[in-house]
Amino acid sequence: MVLHKNRSLDNKIDYTIITPVFFLIIIGLVSVYVAINHDYPHNLSKVMGQQVLWIIFGSIFAFTLMFFTTKLLWKLTPWLYLLGLGLMVLPLIFYSPQLVATTGSKNWIALGSVTLFQPSEFMKMSYILALARLTVWFKSKGHLPTLKNNWKLLGIYILVTIPVMIFLALQKDFGTALVFLAILAGVVLISGISWWIILPITLIFVLLITSFFVIFMLPQGKDLLFKLGMDGYQMNRISAWLTPFDFSESIAYQQTQSMISIASGGFFGKGFNHIDLSVPVRESDMIFTVIAENFGFLGASLLLILYLLLIYRMLKVTFASNNLFYTYISTGFIMMILFHIFENIGAAVGILPLTGIPLPFISQGGSSLISNLIGVGLILSMNYQNILTREKDDELHLRRSHKYY
Repeated sequence: MVLHKNRSLDNKIDYTIITPVFFLIIIGLVSVYVAINHDYPHNLSKVMGQQVLWIIFGSIFAFTLMFFTTKLLWKLTPWLYLLGLGLMVLPLIFYSPQLVATTGSKNWIALGSVTLFQPSEFMKMSYILALARLTVWFKSKGHLPTLKNNWKLLGIYILVTIPVMIFLALQKDFGTALVFLAILAGVVLISGISWWIILPITLIFVLLITSFFVIFMLPQGKDLLFKLGMDGYQMNRISAWLTPFDFSESIAYQQTQSMISIASGGFFGKGFNHIDLSVPVRESDMIFTVIAENFGFLGASLLLILYLLLIYRMLKVTFASNNLFYTYISTGFIMMILFHIFENIGAAVGILPLTGIPLPFISQGGSSLISNLIGVGLILSMNYQNILTREKDDELHLRRSHKYY
């Protein structure tokens, strides 16, 4: 009987999702080990111990979430959203002045010299759940897909997004704000909102970005942007991105060192634990440089293949689901992961500006890792509920069939 139950549970766990996540986490542990061993060898055992603990906690959360029913998730969503907003207040009160001076952001909760966690990482998952719930709720009211109703749904999305953006603006965390916009874009695209609304908004957005860069490049442009409220560290990051080797000894040191480090790895890499270049914060924001320098183009390609495999499997589970709530949750999480990968690796190779966004399952740090594993737990829950529904339907069909014999 016990064996039958275990087998039944085993059939409902999607190992094709767990497997790439497992290998990504192993690559992350190896990369963090190399980075810390070279940069902070005296903290090696402490950092690695913390990373393993975060993996264990995140895995427990993921496994627990797998058994959550749709009904339970639906009920919890508003409270999780409110809890997320409440947590985002804390970094504005409890922060490290030294960390703020280094990063320019108040996005971490710190007590004295102890940095605890980043609430915006938790908020990402709460936000995804909130968007999913509101979309299903709106569509369940029987609204016809008219332009007026499309604007109403978009207005609901904006109302949910504004409080998050206000807190991120107060925290001066522009990079994380972009992640939330990517999540929103993904949900909007599959929500059925008309392209007559999406296209003009997209064009306005592109026009604003283009106008910003035109102003930035003008002789007095930076002074104007500074007067309008843009921080100096943000302007430095953009300058470092546009012409990195002009500032290779100052504001673009991290960016140029990252690019040289990646290039130096060649095709096969220099070998495990072999690092020649100094790259600031390589254990988190610049972890891709460790993989590229140690294992070269081959290792970097393997990493991207694992990400592609994970995203493919998540999409397959999403398409197999008849539950709209889970479909929107999955879409939001996939967009979040995609944007993290694109921005982190893009910044490391120099095609995008640095924003401090971690590489999923790889970068050192508990907040991002646990948040990502929670997202995996939600996808596993979707698969679990899909199989459970199919088994119930098959059982019902079998019972009906027996009635006629």
